[in-house]
Amino acid sequence: MTGFVGALVEAWGELRIHRLRVLLSLIGVAVAVAAMTGVTALGDITRQAQAELSEAQSGRPATFRVDAWSETATLDATATTAAFREFVDRYQIEQASLVTYSTMPVRMPTATWDVTVQAVDPPYGTMHRIAPIHGSWFTAADADRFSPALVVNEAFLRELGVTDLAGRPTVLIGAGEPVLATVTGVVADLWPGAYPEAYILSSAYERWIPPNPEYFTVPALEVWVPPEDAAVAEEYLNRDLTAALGAGTQVQIYRQDAFGIEEFDQVFQLVVTGIGVLVLMLGALSLVNISLVTVRQRIREIGIRRSFGASSGRIFFSIMMESLVATVLAGVVGVGIAVVAVRNAPIESLIGWGTIQDLPPFPVSAAVTGLVAATAIGALAGLLPALVAVRVKPIDAIRY
Repeated sequence: MTGFVGALVEAWGELRIHRLRVLLSLIGVAVAVAAMTGVTALGDITRQAQAELSEAQSGRPATFRVDAWSETATLDATATTAAFREFVDRYQIEQASLVTYSTMPVRMPTATWDVTVQAVDPPYGTMHRIAPIHGSWFTAADADRFSPALVVNEAFLRELGVTDLAGRPTVLIGAGEPVLATVTGVVADLWPGAYPEAYILSSAYERWIPPNPEYFTVPALEVWVPPEDAAVAEEYLNRDLTAALGAGTQVQIYRQDAFGIEEFDQVFQLVVTGIGVLVLMLGALSLVNISLVTVRQRIREIGIRRSFGASSGRIFFSIMMESLVATVLAGVVGVGIAVVAVRNAPIESLIGWGTIQDLPPFPVSAAVTGLVAATAIGALAGLLPALVAVRVKPIDAIRY
């Protein structure tokens, strides 16, 4: 133990004596560790952004969609809605929503628009990660409003002639006897030049908006269950809803979330890790080269130490520890640089996928990998020079 502490003290002393050389040789290591750690962390953030983008479109794992239709008669939308709601209540499913795609007349200041509308239940927002940029998403209390609530896109708000929800904007919806609806939330347009679109609660849609025979108005059902219960949920959906809707009704059940994306994540992680290792190896080669040159310059010093009784093992261990101590310090600095850079970088704008709702913390695995890699570099950079040092004969080293 005393020998180990003595070697550490000796290594630290050598680092202080050769501060400039050490600094120059370790800049590359610190930058390489920072690059590898930062790339690993950005890889985790990118995978999370990709997952959220997929969930916004298709739902979270595991989301099932149920569609019903009849080949012999017109399907009763009311009976279908009742069967779907009864199934959700029976099994006390918290995250489920009816989804009806249709259009409704909306009286804008300039003209009456046939606006694409989705009639949904409050859990739909959670299932599809809908985050309004103004106002809020639906709550259960909105079902009791005398003025139905609308969540619209930015194009709808622009066409309405207002810029925010400060004045509690209202709009007439529906044909015949229109209803005064209140805009309670605004979501971002999905693409430039988007047309006005809106969400409305299924209960308000059934109550206030008469079915449009030109569009498909029979609702679908979306159910979000834990992935480990996906097989059981699919079996129960098929069995119970087929029985409830009766003979002659076709029930199609399919999982619509991006299941199987784990394979993509694994390949993506391998690519990110490979890039990080390549960057780190470049820094390691530079440090090994500098370390070999440095040992050649210290041959006379090593010979004098050997002549005063220093053993080959002590010389080997001293040079190894000098390299290890320096690279570990460089690794700590590199990890710190990566943490600061990732935390302060405009990740969302760089990725271009909007706001990440569940931004992952800086991965501890990335920091640990960076420190382990720095230690490995130190061992490699110290091994070759140490072997060169112990192979030199003392008398030849003193004459060098």
